[in-house]
Amino acid sequence: MHAVTFFDGEAWREGVVDLVDGRVRLRDLTPTPDLPRLDGVISGGFTDHHVHLQLVDHTLLAGSTLGRVVDLGGEPAELHALADPSDAGWIRNAAATTPAGAFLIQHARPCVGFAGAFLTPVGGYPSDREWAPAGSVREVADADAAAAAVTEMADAGASRIKVASNAHAGPVFDDALFRTIVELAAARGLPVVAHAEGRGEAQRAARLGATQLAHAPFTERLDDAEIAEQAASVSWISTLAIHTGADLTIALDNVRRFHAAGGILCYGTDMGNGPTPVALNAGELTALRDAGLDDAALLKALAPVDPLAPASVLLFFPGATPATADPLHARPLTADDLKV
Repeated sequence: MHAVTFFDGEAWREGVVDLVDGRVRLRDLTPTPDLPRLDGVISGGFTDHHVHLQLVDHTLLAGSTLGRVVDLGGEPAELHALADPSDAGWIRNAAATTPAGAFLIQHARPCVGFAGAFLTPVGGYPSDREWAPAGSVREVADADAAAAAVTEMADAGASRIKVASNAHAGPVFDDALFRTIVELAAARGLPVVAHAEGRGEAQRAARLGATQLAHAPFTERLDDAEIAEQAASVSWISTLAIHTGADLTIALDNVRRFHAAGGILCYGTDMGNGPTPVALNAGELTALRDAGLDDAALLKALAPVDPLAPASVLLFFPGATPATADPLHARPLTADDLKV
């Protein structure tokens, strides 16, 4: 048994780690003065709030520092299977790549949340994209179609609804139908995440009731008043590293001011959009640092899962303190780390 400092998702606390049935567990106990102290700090596995599991080899997530991923656009039945803890096929396939002793097989994969299919107008983005998996788009023409789509996603186990509002790549919902989708989703207890692209779309999505933007706005610079409105009403998923050139410059400027205004930033990479790593993305963390986030803010953006939860992967920051806990230096905590 060792004393340890851990991050509970909001703040640093004191606890103890020990071995239970051969597995390292964190306990919410006050350490006694005689306990040896783990040389470093720990947290739960990190969250990538924007992935597309059908566009990557998701088995590579086994053994990574990601403890939770949120798929924001895919075929709902396949995503339901990946999110179902009883469907362990891909865990078994990935187990051979998991370092021996890192954690038990049931911890070899992150928890999966998902939105299911993109909801978009007839002919809207991404209905014409070759990369969009079969069954990953629902073209919604009216309120009846919206009700059917929301019901389908909710019944499949979706934890949110994804609305595409990309004015650069086709039609977007009018205000009335967008608001109807938000209301239908709310009736099922589901928030709406919007892909907002094009002039005015970020502000419109927030005004119509979306609670999260799938991408930090990158097609236009929001003025300071718009940034303040956004910070008060929606959270942003970062996805900075997918951009280059002017789009990156605009996104960084928006994120820098959004963060300074107290806006909630969520680490997300749009995993599957090009050659993104199927793991923690160092480029995304670098971009977030460039936008003004320090280690503490980064850790909150990564939204670690509760390290006290029985199924949580424990991450170890060797030699670190709360002030120096760099997410890139984290790795799964193992039994060997408890050897005196």
